[in-house]
Amino acid sequence: MLATFAATCLAQTASAHFLLPYTDQTQIERPGDVPMQLIFWHPFENGHVMDLAEPEEFYVIHGGEKTDLMDTLEQTSFEGSENAGQSYKASVPVKRSGDYVVVTAPQPYLEESEDIYIQQFTKLVLNRNGLPTDWNEVLDLPAEIQPLNKPYNIIAGSTFTGRVLADGEPVAGVEIEVEYVAAVPDMAQSSTTTPSVTTMPGGAVVAISDINGYFTFGVPRAGWWGFAALGAGKTTEFDGKELSQDAVIWVHAYEME
Repeated sequence: MLATFAATCLAQTASAHFLLPYTDQTQIERPGDVPMQLIFWHPFENGHVMDLAEPEEFYVIHGGEKTDLMDTLEQTSFEGSENAGQSYKASVPVKRSGDYVVVTAPQPYLEESEDIYIQQFTKLVLNRNGLPTDWNEVLDLPAEIQPLNKPYNIIAGSTFTGRVLADGEPVAGVEIEVEYVAAVPDMAQSSTTTPSVTTMPGGAVVAISDINGYFTFGVPRAGWWGFAALGAGKTTEFDGKELSQDAVIWVHAYEME
């Protein structure tokens, strides 16, 4: 049986950085190009927006095939509650039925306050017509969270289980920060909205991966939830400074009707 760790609230010295590839929909009914915006932000607290450089890679996996999406990127700005930061608009072609695993591999970001680089390998899964195909496939990224529940139709009040991997190998004892998109981005205005909840007392919400890399989190409400496994990757230095290669996945939860 898989041993899992329940999420707990632990005090943190800094708020969570999250690369958010945001879209209004995860379940696609009609074929077409799905608009998306890449934002490097603090969405739970509706806080500071970091400038996002052009990603090293931006692509989608469908039916086991990789399609490069770099040519869809358009530099823009996202207005948060505190400041505006560079972001990117993009589009994901969704034609046939099945899963579309959107992967963003950003350039390392220098967090000057901590004097370290952060690189978040980020996944988000779209689906068309309810046909599951690629959602739980391992992509052998430098840092990756493999979902064990379909990430585009989590039931609010149930749980989400993921497995932290580095180059396809499980990583034990990794701290996973949990984020909620409290202020849903307005894509038309490229700006934030009023938060629906406040941040938790005691700092970031955190889970720890077990000996086989697994973690489980109870999802309390509908909306977008993000999980960032900090420092999961094997590369720990960039340009003479410490590098944290994080694995990020976003899931969407719904209330049962």
